[in-house]
Amino acid sequence: MTKIKDLPTTQERIATVERTSKETQVTITVNLDKAGKRDIQTDLPFLSHMLDAMACHGRFSLTVRASGDIQVDAHHLIEDCGIVLGQAIYEALNGISGIQRAGDFTFPMDGTLVLVAIDICGRRNLTWNAKFGPHLVGHIDPNLFHEFFKGLADGMRTTIHVHEFYGDNDHHVIESIFKAFSRALREAIIPIEDSGPLSTKGMFDD
Repeated sequence: MTKIKDLPTTQERIATVERTSKETQVTITVNLDKAGKRDIQTDLPFLSHMLDAMACHGRFSLTVRASGDIQVDAHHLIEDCGIVLGQAIYEALNGISGIQRAGDFTFPMDGTLVLVAIDICGRRNLTWNAKFGPHLVGHIDPNLFHEFFKGLADGMRTTIHVHEFYGDNDHHVIESIFKAFSRALREAIIPIEDSGPLSTKGMFDD
């Protein structure tokens, strides 16, 4: 088993991104190199809980202020939070050279097992292999979390693969996806000594 040790960075990787539309108002700040500060307020408590879990297990600081037209549907706010979070992570990285680039993690949660693998390569793609039942989770259609991660992949310019091996309930599946993603992200953003792109092409599509 290979152990990867985080290399020191010259400065903390921080970014704030705002998105305002007729449907939502979202402001997100990330600090990828400092864990502990998690200040998350959205109009959807279950979404807030998932974002808190992501920041906790990803060991980064996260501040979120997000409101929207949830009286119409939760779709807009969930999708836009994914887009803005992805943009904030991408901006904090200041380009995608000089990092490990790819990461994966398999997260167990009671009777649930989920794998998430990511490649921060400039190509936006989400492959989603998770299925949910007909019931709401935290007053949210669980299928909307596909839209969150699609927005995240687009905003972060990243390939994301989500694979549910099995699940004992939808809450655990969703939470395992968020936690597995955050652990995969932690691995992918580890700085490497070579400041250039980790690619045989010598460039990324960013």
